[in-house]
Amino acid sequence: MTQIKHYSPMKPKKTMRKKLEEGSFKVYWGTATTGRPHIAYFVPISKIADFLKAGCEVTILFADLHGYLDNMKAPWELLEQRSIYYAFIIKSMLKSIGVSLEKLRFVKGTDYQLSKE
Repeated sequence: MTQIKHYSPMKPKKTMRKKLEEGSFKVYWGTATTGRPHIAYFVPISKIADFLKAGCEVTILFADLHGYLDNMKAPWELLEQRSIYYAFIIKSMLKSIGVSLEKLRFVKGTDYQLSKE
């Protein structure tokens, strides 16, 4: 998983439409890995599917450190396994509705939040 660089917030509607037409639109979504993904994940995943079908690059952040700090009940060793599980579930959800995963990538918060930099 790679580090996120050059983050910028949502642009006005006109700019978003132009970026979509140029094929250079990037989408970023994050979720804390606090437990098992549930039925409510279908809402953002269906929107992510729309963006992927439109040719957008989509990055999903697994806020694993945030998830750990939320309840501090899960051991550190579980953080990596949760991220793997979340990626599997999200990919499976997207595949089940016929979405290509070519422009989908995942990053973990601990990949850059705990670095020495």
